[in-house]
Amino acid sequence: MDPIPLEVRYEVFADESLKDLVRQGTAIASPELAHSVHIELEGLSPDRWYWYRFHVADATSPVGRTRTTPAKESTPESLRFAFASCQHFETGYYHAYHDMVQQPLDAIVHLGDYIYEGAGVSGRLRQHQGSELKSLMDYRNRHAQYKTDGNLQAAHAHCPWLVTWDDHEFDNNYAGNISEESSVDVEQFLKRRAAAYQAYYEHMPLRRRMIPRGPDMDLYRAIPIGRLACFQVLDTRQYRTDQPCGDGSKPPCPETFSPDATLLGDRQEQWLLQSLQDHPAQWNILAQQVMMARVDRIPGEKTGWSMDQWGGYDTARKRLLQQLKDRQIANPTVLTGDIHNNWVNDLHVDFDRPEALPIATEWVGTSISSGGDGKEAAKDRESVMAENSFVKFYNAERGYVLCEVTSKQWRSDYRVVPKVTTPEPECLSRAQFVVASGRPGAQRIE
Repeated sequence: MDPIPLEVRYEVFADESLKDLVRQGTAIASPELAHSVHIELEGLSPDRWYWYRFHVADATSPVGRTRTTPAKESTPESLRFAFASCQHFETGYYHAYHDMVQQPLDAIVHLGDYIYEGAGVSGRLRQHQGSELKSLMDYRNRHAQYKTDGNLQAAHAHCPWLVTWDDHEFDNNYAGNISEESSVDVEQFLKRRAAAYQAYYEHMPLRRRMIPRGPDMDLYRAIPIGRLACFQVLDTRQYRTDQPCGDGSKPPCPETFSPDATLLGDRQEQWLLQSLQDHPAQWNILAQQVMMARVDRIPGEKTGWSMDQWGGYDTARKRLLQQLKDRQIANPTVLTGDIHNNWVNDLHVDFDRPEALPIATEWVGTSISSGGDGKEAAKDRESVMAENSFVKFYNAERGYVLCEVTSKQWRSDYRVVPKVTTPEPECLSRAQFVVASGRPGAQRIE
């Protein structure tokens, strides 16, 4: 587009037929923000649906639908949402989003890897435009290419989204200002991070207060759903220390148990503990990126933990889970993406004592498309289940997780897509689990 500002008119309606206009106004779409606008409105009624659209010159957008959160002191009867992650454009179609828009959702939670930063690879289903992302224009164009997908567009129009990033919105397996490649200059790395964060802000539904300041962006935040639930949206990339033991999956080394190792950083960790106190809810949801359960992936007597996940930061993981226990946080629940598999895990402070009662449940969702077609039974499922008694479900198909929360229970439905490499959408329910309020531990519904 030409680098000139454009006036955008917006309209918000209280009905799907677009007859009851409740808000309208204008905003300037500037080239400095890739011609994006971030409209924030006050005074709308709580806990209800609204429909909206935009106009620029003689063009009118499709109609989107959004929902306001319930009043602070209210207790909604239910919350119904889906969560997803990892949508590599080249390796599969977005059939999971086609299924989501058939569901009566209040929200969609995206846990990261919304885009992938790698160069285009010929011969795949769809090809990234350009080489590996480096500049602001590179990241902007990649976001724009992903947004051309019709199923993704429909999902954004279907309901509000709560988003956080993982690594591929910037660079694979980065840790703070540290690249996975040892030869990378820190100053150049941070310039690239600033470009990635800027493009992410521009293309995501985020408030203006989150606009990046160079290579820094405050993304973590609390989103209360009345007193029924509260999403604590976390960032486990920007503030973490380097992965211990040289990264990868391997036996733990002394760095794994360092009290200085952190995924959240001191400021975010203290904010989280305070936010859990400030937003009392029946279900306290940590929406974050990497698996919290300390899963041993090596059969037999040897041990292998992922150093990029919470297992590589053992002291920080124990400290957080111990705080959840000591502060008697109600129904702590963890949402996780990243690893392109489905998991259900009971969470313990000490995974060497799995016979103790769990203090939380972790729902791990697979990828939308990353990795191409999956399979129902992962090749290491038997050994993983045998080595880790707290793992209740492990599945290697693609898809998403559909969640319904009430005052009595949490229900998770693992919706899977058998094939993401064929254009015909198919999605089915592979497994369902419930957690009763006040009784941590996932139970499968047969």
